[in-house]
Amino acid sequence: MYSIRSRITLSIISLALLLSCQQQPSGVQHTPVNAVLKNPSAAIANANSPVYPDLIPLPNAFQPEGVTTGAGHDFYVGSVYSGAIYKGDLRTGSGSILVPGGEGRVSTGLSYDERSNLLFAAGGGTGKGYVYHATTGDLVRTYTFTQPGTFVNDVIITRTAAYFTDSFRPYLYKVPLGSAGNLPDPSAVEEVALGGDYVFVPGDFNANGIDATPNGKYLLIVNTVDGKLYKVDPSNGEATLIDLGGETVTNGDGILLNGKTLYVVRNFLNQVDVIALNPTLETGEVVNQMTDPRFRIPTTITPFGNALYVVNARFDVVQPTEPSPPDLEFEIVKFYDR
Repeated sequence: MYSIRSRITLSIISLALLLSCQQQPSGVQHTPVNAVLKNPSAAIANANSPVYPDLIPLPNAFQPEGVTTGAGHDFYVGSVYSGAIYKGDLRTGSGSILVPGGEGRVSTGLSYDERSNLLFAAGGGTGKGYVYHATTGDLVRTYTFTQPGTFVNDVIITRTAAYFTDSFRPYLYKVPLGSAGNLPDPSAVEEVALGGDYVFVPGDFNANGIDATPNGKYLLIVNTVDGKLYKVDPSNGEATLIDLGGETVTNGDGILLNGKTLYVVRNFLNQVDVIALNPTLETGEVVNQMTDPRFRIPTTITPFGNALYVVNARFDVVQPTEPSPPDLEFEIVKFYDR
């Protein structure tokens, strides 16, 4: 039987292979996102679109993975296949390509810094992190964390730094930031070794989604392979296992911390778990498991107002290493924690 576990493993392996490659597969034609957008029949939204639509179409064949909100109603979605970044408006559902895709470029997790109007993107198997101007799409800085072949997966910004996870190495990558979000020289990048309770499973998909407390004192991360959650002290990498009373969140992908409520996207299960954390963030209880018929392998999550948004990656239909059929649809889904 082609189990969920086998499908996840294949997707993970494929994703890692994709992002360690500097060349696109030869002999296979991929419809560029820009070409799709130039086709009038592929219009994303129009003046008759509802206000704050429940379903926001993305460009056909886009192959999204990361999503985040920006200034006003802006949102951003990155392409795991091409590295393109799409910028849209949650109010209208309309949008356009902000950063064109390129050979050897990847975008997985995203995070926006309102102080500097900069957009940070994890670079998957390239071993890099990218920083773009959130209005012009210009590439502002590239940070090289490690050699290609690993998986720089997600990113979160605090007042003092941007932190990136690596799914194949037991480290976080720290990019120190100035008080106004000023970027440092690439040589300022630091590796933060994960220790304490942290359990690393060699050869498998480990640290994935990441978020931070509002003051940046602690980070939260999820391990995809074993479904464990950790509270991490970013000053030294000391990780404390969050006790869920025997529960795990396997297939955990993007996460979102809202007060003492943690949302965990469980991609191939097509669900979002809601966890009530205690004041110290060291124990928690799964109080809800939200499903929606519109979920099609959601990967990451972002809030706006009292709504939540996930992006459908559709890894069950097209592997990240494969070019998408030109007419394959992708979307962002709006829902509520009820």
